[in-house]
Amino acid sequence: QVQLVESGGGLVQAGDSLRLSCIASGRTFSDNPMAWFRQAPGKDREFVAGNTWSLGQPHYLDSVKGRFTFSRDNDKNTVTLQMNSLKPEDTGVYYCANNTLWGRSFSDYDNSRRYDYWGQGTQVTVSS
Repeated sequence: QVQLVESGGGLVQAGDSLRLSCIASGRTFSDNPMAWFRQAPGKDREFVAGNTWSLGQPHYLDSVKGRFTFSRDNDKNTVTLQMNSLKPEDTGVYYCANNTLWGRSFSDYDNSRRYDYWGQGTQVTVSS
């Protein structure tokens, strides 16, 4: 049984930092896409950051480039999202996601419908 468990969300002020973690269990994830998505109230879930395998170059949503850093730790089966210079528009529920069917050639990495496992989400609220 695949499980993804996120942690690290919270309430912060604009300009602060947060570090989100997702611990994965149930299978090996190093050769499959992992990503972070977020969903604000009344909005669609959107891709934030991710890569298609453990050593793949991370992809980012344009609005978070230069502020967020995606990383993986294969030994700990963990993916992390370091978020700096947070803005109120970064507010939302952040989800960790895994695609188990694709590998390095996965090009549809920003499409939430292509991911088959999801964590429960962690709330990030940024006040102005």
